[in-house]
Amino acid sequence: MAPYRAHRRILTASLVGTAVEFYDFYIYGTAAALVFGPLFFPESSDSAQLMYSFMTFGLAFFARPVGAIVFGHYGDRIGRKSTLVASLMLMGASTLLIAFLPTYAMVGWVAPLLLCILRFGQGFGLGGEWGGAALLAVENAPPGWKSRFGMFPQLGAPVGFIAANGLFLLLGLGLNDADFAAWGWRIPFLLSAVLVGLGLWVRLKIEETPDFAEALEKDAPVAVPIGDLFRYHLVATLAGTFAVVACFAIFYLATSFALGHGTQALGYPKEQFLLIQLGAILLMAVGIIFAGYVSDATSEQRVLAWGCGATVLIGFVFGPALASGSWLLIFLGLAAALFVMGLVYGPLGSWLTGLFPVHVRYTGASVAFNAGGILGGAMAPIIAQALAEWGGTETVGLYLALAGVVSWLGLLMVRQQGIRRDA
Repeated sequence: MAPYRAHRRILTASLVGTAVEFYDFYIYGTAAALVFGPLFFPESSDSAQLMYSFMTFGLAFFARPVGAIVFGHYGDRIGRKSTLVASLMLMGASTLLIAFLPTYAMVGWVAPLLLCILRFGQGFGLGGEWGGAALLAVENAPPGWKSRFGMFPQLGAPVGFIAANGLFLLLGLGLNDADFAAWGWRIPFLLSAVLVGLGLWVRLKIEETPDFAEALEKDAPVAVPIGDLFRYHLVATLAGTFAVVACFAIFYLATSFALGHGTQALGYPKEQFLLIQLGAILLMAVGIIFAGYVSDATSEQRVLAWGCGATVLIGFVFGPALASGSWLLIFLGLAAALFVMGLVYGPLGSWLTGLFPVHVRYTGASVAFNAGGILGGAMAPIIAQALAEWGGTETVGLYLALAGVVSWLGLLMVRQQGIRRDA
């Protein structure tokens, strides 16, 4: 436990930022599943409203790689700390402003336009968040502790989810549907300012990472990190992109899609479903911690490979469990999926950053992670909704199975190309 205590401020700073990220993303995903359709796209059918709402959800994923390039550029040139502060401020401001948006009934087409602009800003800021948080942890890790330190940004995901989901559950219990749709959905966006303030307070007190400081002493930073990345590390970038697809697909199918489809198409009560998800997310935290410790004992590559195989298997039971109508089976399906997500997400902090040398590491890790988010996250609720309408809820897990195969191919690229780890 001594390394944890010695680096507690660093680990807290990496965890808090990712917790804010997932809190922000999940409150948007939950609002998109529950109320954004009728509030911002009222002239469409119920199914089209949900589809348009999920499309605005997916917009941030396309903004994330752009943010990854911009923030990665400065993170590799001027440092991890200041770049992380800037990304958190942009992300937090965009999320907070969503709380003050007018609806379609107030200003017409301007309302969905403003929603899309702020959603893009949210994604742009998030583009520099995960990569920087992972580097903050991993580049401060003692020898033999990289995966256990790298799991701390990943643990921000269940923390942010529990905060967001728990808040929506309290609002659901305390407000009727009309009040929630009228003003209650704005409260989680307002409260995001508290988490952002905490994250800034912690991050402003940390030092630059030792790896980056040492690299600056040896050589000047590269002029255009993205150019060096694509020129010399393209295969590693593509491998990293494919490898992260499974974790995004599992998370957004087991959370945003499951909530929206379960409450609207399958008729499950909202509060009970939120409670089931709160319990299931604890298994994700267990999976992340398990993966971190086993990765340091064996290798990140091996644990990720296990997770990809398990993702394929989960794909065949996820849909039937969700459609079963049994709360026990629904919980077991969601819990199993989220535990497996811990296996394919927990080691990424150390595995993905280890694909790139220090001078392009912020850019490389951020671009790969966020480009993979488009394949695994942005498209997940949309494709799952289309699959459900085509073949019923039982078919939505096919997307998970495909995501597991794609991520396994990314791991295979690393092994076959002999990409040097921790360069």
